[in-house]
Amino acid sequence: MKILSVVEATNVNAVAKLALDFYRTAAELNQSRNDLPAVEGSIVTFDRAMTGAGEQPNDFIAAVRAAGIDLDVIPERRRFDLSVIEALKTVSEKRQPDIIVTNSVKSHFLMWRSRLWKKHPWVAFHHGYTSTDRKMRLYNRFDRFSLPKADVVVTVCGAFARELTKVARVPAEKIRVQHNSIRPAPPPAAEDVRAWRERLKISNDQRVILSIGRLSKEKAHADLIAAFGEFCGAHSDLNCKLLIVGDGPEREALEAIARGSGFAERVVFTGQMRDVLPFYAMADVFVLSSHSEGSPNVLLEAMAARVPVVATRVGGVSEIVENEKSALLVPANDSRALAVAITRMLRDSNFGVRLVEEAVEVLARNHTPDQNVRALIEIYQDAIRVAAQRAARK
Repeated sequence: MKILSVVEATNVNAVAKLALDFYRTAAELNQSRNDLPAVEGSIVTFDRAMTGAGEQPNDFIAAVRAAGIDLDVIPERRRFDLSVIEALKTVSEKRQPDIIVTNSVKSHFLMWRSRLWKKHPWVAFHHGYTSTDRKMRLYNRFDRFSLPKADVVVTVCGAFARELTKVARVPAEKIRVQHNSIRPAPPPAAEDVRAWRERLKISNDQRVILSIGRLSKEKAHADLIAAFGEFCGAHSDLNCKLLIVGDGPEREALEAIARGSGFAERVVFTGQMRDVLPFYAMADVFVLSSHSEGSPNVLLEAMAARVPVVATRVGGVSEIVENEKSALLVPANDSRALAVAITRMLRDSNFGVRLVEEAVEVLARNHTPDQNVRALIEIYQDAIRVAAQRAARK
């Protein structure tokens, strides 16, 4: 099965990780098992920075090349540069894929406008909408034109599937739900964890409340900072720091909120980090405060790192973990409930241990890379059959 994946990324973000791990796992399965079709994959991406031969590739391009995956890079001038359509057609002609996979609003739109969906089976991945500004909300509406033309649309949770039928007008029979998977990583070196604690001025006796993710409104870090303020005010005997890892459009506003909280010296913003494993290793509790989520990678990462989780009950979160069994779930937009849940985690270590043990079992049952690849190959085969039936009707 020859697959061409269209991936928009400049760093190894969540979508990029999923694409890279799919091909890695498929290659491993090809070598160890003969009950699956062999996968021959390639990736095409877009780059506004590489204007000359001497330019350095971005982190995503470097990661694809390091993984040994065939790669085509299409130069572009802006986000929706329609001149890339001809280049995309050229790549498709060169690669001759059995199926094309797109991963975002832009790549869906380009696939639709190029009319490549008339020649190749098409699977579109929907990872949720980010509405950081008016322009982005407008871009999201392009899915109304493109996604109904896909043979299959894969989304990461039931909540998003329902949203797609309403917002993008995708027929329900075209939608498949496939939660993300996680490949457990080896623990970081103890000296790396110690070095980070020293760099961030986190003493050995301080507990760490961790959040990792893009600093955008739907991630609701403002709720978390408010919860941390309530927690600190009510529990002065618990010496804690809030560690916020990531970057994004809300960072300046969040730093201002932290300064006004009265506990600014205990809120640490690290910025974007390539390697987040040391932060999980130093965490006593991981908090996902989002107003909207699909199948969040950071939730799976925290579970794999054996960190007790407090999360809001939104999107696909409750499809992954169960309240009081594998995580502690609270309503969204409720900083007081977050504060109470964080307090419980830090006060009752045995409860956290029980949650972690069950969370690890959940990952082993439902979220392994092998399971994910097998499910996706089945979806791709289904899309190829649907496309063949569509062609036969013409």
